[in-house]
Amino acid sequence: MSGHSKWSTIKRKKGANDAKRAKVFTKLIRELTVAARDGGGDEEANPRLRSAMQNARGANMPLDTINRAVRRGTGDEPGAVYEGAVYEGYGIGGVAVIVETLSDNKNRTVSEVRHVFSKNNGNLAEKGAVSWMFAQKGLIEVDAKIVGEEDLMMAVMDAGGEDIQAADEVFEIFSSVDSFEAVKRALDEADIAYTQASLAWVPQNVLAVEGGDAEKVLRLLDGLEDLDDVQKVFSNFDIQEEELAKLLA
Repeated sequence: MSGHSKWSTIKRKKGANDAKRAKVFTKLIRELTVAARDGGGDEEANPRLRSAMQNARGANMPLDTINRAVRRGTGDEPGAVYEGAVYEGYGIGGVAVIVETLSDNKNRTVSEVRHVFSKNNGNLAEKGAVSWMFAQKGLIEVDAKIVGEEDLMMAVMDAGGEDIQAADEVFEIFSSVDSFEAVKRALDEADIAYTQASLAWVPQNVLAVEGGDAEKVLRLLDGLEDLDDVQKVFSNFDIQEEELAKLLA
């Protein structure tokens, strides 16, 4: 399982309390606002906004909250102006980490990201230091309870789906960036609902961690995702299931 899939599974197993749910909403609202600002408020004509709205619905965000975020993006309501940035770094043992952010103050963001790396035995690196270890892919999550893997594969492969992985209670569908929208359309046409769709950094090879190093890697990734300005975190780590069970106990 890729580092991305492992981290996603860990977050699902840890569960979501009210504080984490509020963080998720904050990140979704920022993505809605930026997507609407950059491509307009019509989700049919704006693929990024369409994905953001689907992700917000999948997180059970109230419709009024979604609409307000879109209106802020189109300038119909006042709000902060967010800019995107990608940071790269290393965790303990050389684990590679990519951090995507949306921020209204990049100086604050880079300072906070650097602090979390330093506090957890890692360091922020120069642009390009670790991204060469990853490939950017389209990633769509489908609830495993609503469709079988074979039916899912039939629905997406002709549209450009490259791989399907079972990850805890969901199927993760990977595609090229160019095929991302076509795969989403194929799911819509097959009447298969998806809960999450976005571009992801997928590691080409994974680095095994265990014991105290595994605990420190998870603490680093959790600390980064806990920052308001951080949208997504990707890594190339791998942890054996027995080791993971101990850490989550």
